[in-house]
Amino acid sequence: MKTIALFGITGRTGLPLAEMLLQEGYKIKALARNPGKLTLTHPNLAVIKGDVLNYEDVRKTVEGTDMVVSVIGPTKDSPPLMQTNGTRNIVKAIQQYGLRRIISMTGGGVAAEPDQPKMPDKIIKFIMNVVAKRVLEDGTAHAEVLKGTNLDWTIVRGPRLTNGPLTHKYRVGWVGVNASTSASRKDIAHFIAGELKSGKFVRQMPFISN
Repeated sequence: MKTIALFGITGRTGLPLAEMLLQEGYKIKALARNPGKLTLTHPNLAVIKGDVLNYEDVRKTVEGTDMVVSVIGPTKDSPPLMQTNGTRNIVKAIQQYGLRRIISMTGGGVAAEPDQPKMPDKIIKFIMNVVAKRVLEDGTAHAEVLKGTNLDWTIVRGPRLTNGPLTHKYRVGWVGVNASTSASRKDIAHFIAGELKSGKFVRQMPFISN
């Protein structure tokens, strides 16, 4: 039974992802700033109280695990470059314990080489640069941290996320290529759980949409 180090379990993508991973037989060590927010309990779930910006907390979470998944994202009170600096801590811990595999989630505004953005995509990115420039810069910088390693990373990108149901009908493409402008968080979580098994998109940045 493999153990996943999970960052972002209390988020709206992290919770359904944790439920799926537990159903599939994984063990989880999860880091949470506020464990009291977590309604999920399971014999194979261990929750560590701490902050992804504190290396010692991250190290304790990664210790004894096999793979890492990060679905951390900024909140309105997050410090600048929270995802980037948190990812640096995660990478450091992965390297300390000799792990290879990490999947990280970010927004579709973070560019990848195979993208072919159409006009709606360009408009959305322009709006993000106006209203959420810090978030876009953080997501882009966090991707550069991962791409600068020799790890088996996958950066999962999503468009506008919804609380819709798990459909199993999501598309895996690139911005502007076999893609739409929204996705349910449960479908994103399902893709991540599948990618942990398949490794089909190692060192790639697929875009998931409904």
